Amino acid sequence: MTRKKKTYPVLENVTITDVAAEGKSLVRIDDLVVFVPFCVPGDIVDLQIRRKKHKYAEAEVVRFIKYSDKRVEPMCAHFGLCGGCKWQNLPYEEQLAFKHKQVYDQLTRIGKVELPEFRYIKGSVKTAEYRNKLDFGCCNKQWLTKEDLEAGVPFRPAIGFHITGAFDKILPIEKCWLMDDLHNEIRNAIRDYALEHGLSFFDLRLQTGLLRDIIIRCSNSGEWMVIIQMHYDHSTPDTMRESERQATALLQYVSDRFPQITSLMYLDNQKCNDTIGDQDIKVFKGKDHIFLLMEDLKFKVGPKSFYQTNTEQAYHLYSVVRDFAFGSPLGSLYDEGAEKPLVYDLYTGTGTIANFVARGASKVVGIEYVPEAIEDAKVNSQINAIGNTDFYAGDMKDILTDEFIAEHGRPDIIITDPPRAGMHADVIKVILNAQPQRIVYVSCNPATQARDLQLLDEAYRVVEVQPVDMFPHTPHVENVVLLERR
Repeated sequence: MTRKKKTYPVLENVTITDVAAEGKSLVRIDDLVVFVPFCVPGDIVDLQIRRKKHKYAEAEVVRFIKYSDKRVEPMCAHFGLCGGCKWQNLPYEEQLAFKHKQVYDQLTRIGKVELPEFRYIKGSVKTAEYRNKLDFGCCNKQWLTKEDLEAGVPFRPAIGFHITGAFDKILPIEKCWLMDDLHNEIRNAIRDYALEHGLSFFDLRLQTGLLRDIIIRCSNSGEWMVIIQMHYDHSTPDTMRESERQATALLQYVSDRFPQITSLMYLDNQKCNDTIGDQDIKVFKGKDHIFLLMEDLKFKVGPKSFYQTNTEQAYHLYSVVRDFAFGSPLGSLYDEGAEKPLVYDLYTGTGTIANFVARGASKVVGIEYVPEAIEDAKVNSQINAIGNTDFYAGDMKDILTDEFIAEHGRPDIIITDPPRAGMHADVIKVILNAQPQRIVYVSCNPATQARDLQLLDEAYRVVEVQPVDMFPHTPHVENVVLLERR
């Protein structure tokens, strides 16, 4: 016997008061905090609570009574269904103010350390077409709204973004504003070709279907990379040959239609998930990489490489890191003619930060978990004629030990840019033992950064805080903190 789903009354004439995490808004009703998607402060609405706990609830709007004066018209036709850019209805200046407040709240509430006055958040140079990478899923079942289902609209194949809470369905995307418009032409052309020629789209539940995923990358050097992820039918030799024939024909069509693509690649992924880090990716046309440019440097980016997805804003983010590390202007922390500092760059990825700051250092030691990324980091040093970098691959807590520091030198400066989970406690312990003069902490999650600052507080004080917006129209924010030894 199934449990009857609980129903809740409609909350009428409610005024949205604030912005919350994950791009939602909120209103406090008595002791209950109610989270609502796709609203802005000042909206007056009727709300239907869908889920309720002791002190908070989740609701959706059933009627807009009055729109807020702060509200702006979203640029994207998919707004309200696509979960990617939830703040498009909020003016960019308001987005920045809320992100700045988010960083302040998390560092003060979670970190509980003494903080200086924050530098105001750096807004993104671009608020549209700012990304250099997008990933689109291919699925034999498009997402249908409640109204579509009630009207009997049939499921159709689609290429687009995964819907939150519906892992096996895709919201069809006709035009996304996050990347140069050529990416829309490429994606839609692949969709139209596949439908016209009867190519099968992937069924995530059954693990069948040829067309599985598309990754598109572009560069400020004018290059384009497209990676088409296939799922060949290995049932018999004949089905395998047919999969290869269809894939080759599709790739040739894309190559002929879009000469702008300088790196056209493909793979046959037989796994249950779409990650490609462990897959054999083949080149159909052009090179296996593109180059992205920053100042007088260029960085090789392959199909598995990480690079900040907001190209222009990445320069401003790394400029903050460099200024915090050496002082501003470059190198002013150290007397003229003095020996340059030894820098450790933790979670170095493909060595972007390490190579960007190398001219101000005697040497930069980069450490990263992914071996392929470390090989890219070495190549990026070579192509930029940078000879004072060393890179090491392995788990951070295993590589960065007291013995490693004894061998490679005690760092004057540590730059750390960990994943969202923050730094492992063992890594923090080694940093404290290393006693660098400065730590520059770059974070994509101020909440875990705040936790780590508390652990570092016994020996380091926070002297600068600079939030940086890398992802306009989303609630995500980067934050750079400078710590100096007490």
